[in-house]
Amino acid sequence: MPQTITVKVKLLPTKEQIMLLEQSSHEYIKVINALVSEMVEAKKSTKKSTKDIEANIPSAVKNQAIKDAKSVFSTKVKKSKYKIVPILKRPVCVWNNQNYSFDFTHISIPFMVNGKSTRLKVRALLIDKYNRNFELLKHKLGTLRITKKSAKWIAQISVTIPTNEKTGTKILGVDLGLKVPAVAITDDDKVRFFGNGRQNKFMKRKFRSVRKKLGEAKKLNALRQLDDKEQRWMQDQDHKVSRGIVDFATDNNISVIRLEQLTNIRQTARTSRKNEKNLHTWSFHRLAQFIEYKATLVGIKV
Repeated sequence: MPQTITVKVKLLPTKEQIMLLEQSSHEYIKVINALVSEMVEAKKSTKKSTKDIEANIPSAVKNQAIKDAKSVFSTKVKKSKYKIVPILKRPVCVWNNQNYSFDFTHISIPFMVNGKSTRLKVRALLIDKYNRNFELLKHKLGTLRITKKSAKWIAQISVTIPTNEKTGTKILGVDLGLKVPAVAITDDDKVRFFGNGRQNKFMKRKFRSVRKKLGEAKKLNALRQLDDKEQRWMQDQDHKVSRGIVDFATDNNISVIRLEQLTNIRQTARTSRKNEKNLHTWSFHRLAQFIEYKATLVGIKV
């Protein structure tokens, strides 16, 4: 059964490209909101095509907006019997897989420039430490979605990967924590510890100390850069731990990974007072997601 995942890539647009991204994303949600409103009033799906849409975005993007508006109408409005009429507020723009391309350093996408659809190359941080992105982007590509989050522009590329689910009965239990980031145990009592909780605690304390000094000096740009660096470091640790767990599962012919329930992990995790700050800044959910998608890619159910 194929697995669809999202590859996230940070963009570094120029000032001119930022203006085009902001304009395109506002136009995009304006078109969707207008079409949904019309469909609600008519109580049926729209038959409009790109020639009926007045918006300063390329035809291919208009077409995607029509498709998304129909999806919102059928999956949210009609299913709720017209009780829920969603209005999109966060600017976003979406291109289908025929309207973007990329190389090692840029993503090429069409914008409206001086009334004409023009492809522009936007700088993108596609290459990561272990070439994970390019390995994933070799598979079947879906839509490209660009959003702005905390003053950063992020490209989200949908990728569908073929998988073959394993049919055995062997189970691996995985518990997540702070002192030991993850403990895995097979149903025949093989135990493996993953990650370095002491190193993680040291690094978090180091980041916290530098952040305090930068905050006192009111160096806001340096603070933002430090936050980015910390998030990248934490994400890298989670990638390493999740890869280790899935490799261990594969080596032991595991068919199912059972993750501990994450709903109340912050309340139930055993922690000392000095560990409490780390508990609330570490994303257990992200590590669980990494384990799930890596396991699914090799046919292991989570």
